[in-house]
Amino acid sequence: MKPVMDGWMDDPLETFRGSGAHDGVDVTSWVSVCPQGLWKVQKKQTDKGSQHPVSISGDDASCSSIYCPRFGSLCRIRVRLKAEVDEAESLVSEKGNEKLSVHSDQSATELTEAVVTAFQRSQDSVLQVPLGDWTTLRLGEGQCDVTEACLEGMRAGENCEIFVSPVGNGPVVSVPHRAEENLPLHATVELKAFTQGKESWEMSPSEKWEWVKSHKERGGVRFRSGDVWGAADSYSRALKLLITLCGKKKGRDPEGEEQRDTDTGDKAQLLPSDDEFKTAKAELHSNLSLCQLKLNQPERAKASAAKATQLEPGGAKAWYRLGQACQMVNELEEARQAFKKLLEIQPESPAALKALKNVASREKETNAQLGLRLSKMFS
Repeated sequence: MKPVMDGWMDDPLETFRGSGAHDGVDVTSWVSVCPQGLWKVQKKQTDKGSQHPVSISGDDASCSSIYCPRFGSLCRIRVRLKAEVDEAESLVSEKGNEKLSVHSDQSATELTEAVVTAFQRSQDSVLQVPLGDWTTLRLGEGQCDVTEACLEGMRAGENCEIFVSPVGNGPVVSVPHRAEENLPLHATVELKAFTQGKESWEMSPSEKWEWVKSHKERGGVRFRSGDVWGAADSYSRALKLLITLCGKKKGRDPEGEEQRDTDTGDKAQLLPSDDEFKTAKAELHSNLSLCQLKLNQPERAKASAAKATQLEPGGAKAWYRLGQACQMVNELEEARQAFKKLLEIQPESPAALKALKNVASREKETNAQLGLRLSKMFS
């Protein structure tokens, strides 16, 4: 599996996972997307959880995958800094192993009715969940990539420790941790209970389409708030699901229809038409291209914008972003063609006219430098 750094935009949760033995303990590592960049996560399993599924019943009980949360599972979790956990254990020890009082929390049977905990993503935090409190997280939404990646391999009642550090010369982030505690950030993740989810192949086309629209909307909200990494993650998640809908025809979703008898709503389960599908895919690639431009990833931005223009040749924004990306990688002729195409779509576009002037200016400068070098060679 290729490293995330080589193509995380294609699969936001793709990791270079590998199991290693450290003092007899399994350690898994990967790279996660956080609001200000990519961070390496190392996970060490501690307490083994329940061998039985929690809040799950029915014929699926024979399937081993139900022992861990899946796509759409509601997960009751708690994330704490390791220093705070050690301090709490120390207090217990000082009191003669007296158990500290624990506030009652939702039981597994109540979890299906739980509302996902609302938590505003913060540019100044790596862990996008409230620390120290029990929280309900829906797996697959991408609220906290670090935590979700941990939960994918955990069972109910299980704990793990994680070490989080910036990748390479990563961003300097004001992480919510004690002043004396240095990176890597050391925390624990506890999974109390979870509801039944689905594997991607088990989801009906209409369910996937709803997730696609949700990720696209979430990406827009994140981008407008300045969370460019998070927006790119959301758009990538949407594209990953949208690809599996390729070839589906507009109409009622048979799998969705089978479930309507038990649903309270009367909304028909409709799939996108071919045009709606292409438009949605083009917009996602175009939006992803904008994020990649902002993140100074011109090669990826160029590829994303090119896909958008192929899907929807009349998309003005995609042509402009393609031109910008080509300029950044010094492909001036390609940039000129992209901006000319934008002028065909939007005649007298100020942005296109200005961009073409910039391209002409850079070409003139490049030619002048080349002429100077040639004159020195033959003088």
